[in-house]
Amino acid sequence: MTTLLQKNIAAHISLSDTEMEAFCNLFEHKTIKKKSFLLREGEICKFEGFVTKGLFRVYHIDKNGFEQILYFAIEDWWITDIDSFTNEIPSQLFIEALEDSEVLLISKKNKDFAYENLPKIEKLYRIMTQKTHVALQRRMIDSMSKTAGSRYVDFVKKYPQLLQRLSNVQVAAYLGITNVFLSNIRKKISSK
Repeated sequence: MTTLLQKNIAAHISLSDTEMEAFCNLFEHKTIKKKSFLLREGEICKFEGFVTKGLFRVYHIDKNGFEQILYFAIEDWWITDIDSFTNEIPSQLFIEALEDSEVLLISKKNKDFAYENLPKIEKLYRIMTQKTHVALQRRMIDSMSKTAGSRYVDFVKKYPQLLQRLSNVQVAAYLGITNVFLSNIRKKISSK
C-alpha cells in the first residue's frame, strides 16, 4: 500500500529507510466505495490523504446550489481540506469518491508527531505546499484571463488521464461552465 506513497515522497525529499518506514507507519489505510464521502461540508477535516487507487472530487456547493469543483485527485495525488484540517474548523467542502478508491490518511496528531520527530517531513510539506500554491495561482489566473474554450483545451492537455474517467458534467463543473456550453466547445473543437 505504501509503495506509491514512498515513491511520491522520494520525488520530493531524501529519507533513510528508517525515516521512510516511520513516516509511512503514521498513515491509516482506508477503502472508500464509489459515491461515498471522505468528507462532507460542516465536518472538521481530520486528515490529509494520499490516493493510492481511484478518483475523488473535491467540491463546494454555492448559494445557488451549483457544484464548484476545486480539483480532482487520482492515484499519486494528495487530498484534503487544508483550511478545515489546519484550523480545525467546519469544512466548506465535500470530498467524494467517483470510483471505488483507496487512500492513506494521516491525522493532525500524527503529522505534528512527524514534524517533531522526523525533521525532513517539514521540508516535504513545504515543497508540496509551494507546488499547491503555484497550481492554485495558475488556475486563478487562467480562470480570470482565459476563455472557457482555452481552459478546456488546457485541461485536456494537462490531465488526459482524467478526461476518460470523468463525465462531461464533472468537467464542466471544474471549468465553471454549464454542460451545454462544454458540449458547444467540444463541437467547435472537433469541427476544426
